[in-house]
Amino acid sequence: MTEAFTVRWTQMSEGTRDDYQHLDRLYRDHSSGELAGNLLATFRLLEGPNLGYQIDRARHSRQSATRALRNGEPTEFVVAALFHDIGDVLAPDNHSAVAAGILAPYVSEETTWVIRHHGLFQGYYYFHHLGGDRDAREQHAASPCYDRCIDFCASYDQNSFDPRYDDLPLEDFVPMVEEIFTRPPREYRA
Repeated sequence: MTEAFTVRWTQMSEGTRDDYQHLDRLYRDHSSGELAGNLLATFRLLEGPNLGYQIDRARHSRQSATRALRNGEPTEFVVAALFHDIGDVLAPDNHSAVAAGILAPYVSEETTWVIRHHGLFQGYYYFHHLGGDRDAREQHAASPCYDRCIDFCASYDQNSFDPRYDDLPLEDFVPMVEEIFTRPPREYRA
């Protein structure tokens, strides 16, 4: 199939099964070849102001991923640690859900759950200083992913703001990112 295929219609309601099968193949071919690179480019938008911390958000995320890698976590969890705050670029008030949405088709349900809830669970370390409930995470105590999320925040997130930590450069994570984001999305796996 070449990219020369173009639909004849201007309204989706006029499309045929053949049209949508062609479009689906073109889209999948394009996205599988571009997704990892697009995510890495978006990750670089985390570089910049420290916003009061000793390091920027890109370095924080690399530290999280480096700690996960050095602790022997599965590749998908290392990549999730790398991208756990990528939503800060587009939706700072909903960054956990954005990151989880990006990861969800490519990682396990447990990893998705941890990333989706890490913002709330991370609040254990500071909500009470801002007049909030540091135990807000308890609303999820019955979840089978609860302890994993507590561990993620304790082991890879809240402790990854250290300018002296020898985190790995982004380039060291590229093969892992490509491995995760070039595999078929979960809903299409055989």
